[in-house]
Amino acid sequence: GLAIAGDYMSAASFLGISGLVFANGFDGLIFSIGWLVGWPVITFLMAERLRNLGKFTFADVASYRFAQTPVRVFAASASLVIVAFYMIAQMVGAGQLIKVLFGLEYMYAEILVGIIMLMYVLFGGMTATTWVQIIKACMLLGGATFMAVSVLLQFGFSPEALFAKAVEVHSKHDAIMAPGALIKDPISAISVGMALMFGTAGLPHILMRFFTVPNAKEARKSVAWATTWIGYFYILTFIIGFGAITNLIQNPGEFYVGGEIAKGLKGGGNMAAVHLSKAVGGDLFLGFISAVAFATILAVVAGLTLSGASAVSHDLYASVFNKGCTSEQELRVSKMATIALGVLAIVLGIAFEKENVAYMVMLAFTVACSSNFPVLFMSVLWKNCTTRGAVVGGFVGLVLAAVLTIGSASVWEAVLHNPKGSAWFPYNSAAIFSMTAAFFTIWLVSILDNSAQAKKERDLYPSQQLRSETGLGASSASSH
Repeated sequence: GLAIAGDYMSAASFLGISGLVFANGFDGLIFSIGWLVGWPVITFLMAERLRNLGKFTFADVASYRFAQTPVRVFAASASLVIVAFYMIAQMVGAGQLIKVLFGLEYMYAEILVGIIMLMYVLFGGMTATTWVQIIKACMLLGGATFMAVSVLLQFGFSPEALFAKAVEVHSKHDAIMAPGALIKDPISAISVGMALMFGTAGLPHILMRFFTVPNAKEARKSVAWATTWIGYFYILTFIIGFGAITNLIQNPGEFYVGGEIAKGLKGGGNMAAVHLSKAVGGDLFLGFISAVAFATILAVVAGLTLSGASAVSHDLYASVFNKGCTSEQELRVSKMATIALGVLAIVLGIAFEKENVAYMVMLAFTVACSSNFPVLFMSVLWKNCTTRGAVVGGFVGLVLAAVLTIGSASVWEAVLHNPKGSAWFPYNSAAIFSMTAAFFTIWLVSILDNSAQAKKERDLYPSQQLRSETGLGASSASSH
């Protein structure tokens, strides 16, 4: 449970949500609530069934009763797009952190982080990652608790007094206690909520964790523990965000560029929590929180890079392009993919320097909830789903999510530097459109598919369910 929580409480959660609350107040909370609500979806719909199948990656699960090649090509493509978006957020967070701590130029900080991460993944592998996640989760929870308690201590443990002070000092005043500061229209709000909620169930590096427990009961228990820790942590990020408003704005000389609030925080808006650690605990605590944040980023990026590299080497190379390859060849391709992903992460991290990291992760969730989640959901829970339906629907969701995301203001204007107001997609998140389109396409194409292959796949469904219910799934998993 702690390892799953460690995987999930990324730099985006810690630095990003507190940064959003610091900038927009109450509205930043949609991220913590959305991400938390995603967990029951996994608990009740997915964890047990995934565990019963005894498979090891998202592609293995999606292709268990379908034609291997097309489904694996889809699964690998979706995983790589999600990993790329998710990685940008972590790299931006890491670059800003190193920039603040060592006074390096952002570009050099990014390159340094990229090289450290590559070394870590190439020589450490998956074994190191799980323990890093567990230790880091404990340290992050401890550090965040200390920060939240220190903030509440200043106000005699009265949240009301904290909020009143925040409203008084923040430039937006009363507006920070009302919704609408961050997400302006209802369609965007519903769409962002859907992305955060259902995207969780489509993240390749989170799904990988369910295949490391002995049985379905343990899978459920792990998720329950993970949900507890994550929920507690998200409550803390909210207090930390408001604590940053009351502590940093009143001391611009120390925390703002040139001592002027108009110029923004040193290191950008993502650094609110890091500056707050210095305000409440001095340089020693700043060092501790920075180390924890950096370990967080390293561990998450390591997990992401590994799932991206396995998508290339295991799902594409070994299962599609070169079916008879040896494990040495697969390992070599995996190492090459890791290096390529590392270089890509550095380049994208430099391009997206100014974006909020929680927001960037939301884009990864939009892609996950529009591509992986519908395919996983329909293939595991709907008898009539066919290969053709899953692949066509999955690709429709994937392409639509990526295209609409690029057309939204957050990428079209902020990253590609097109003139303001030129974005051709009006909403902040595409999830409500792309996820609906994916589900509809899977349903339509599967219903219309009367091929011999489709009939065979439909016949496979009940026996597969029966196997898992009678407990045969678990034994096949151990032999696997």
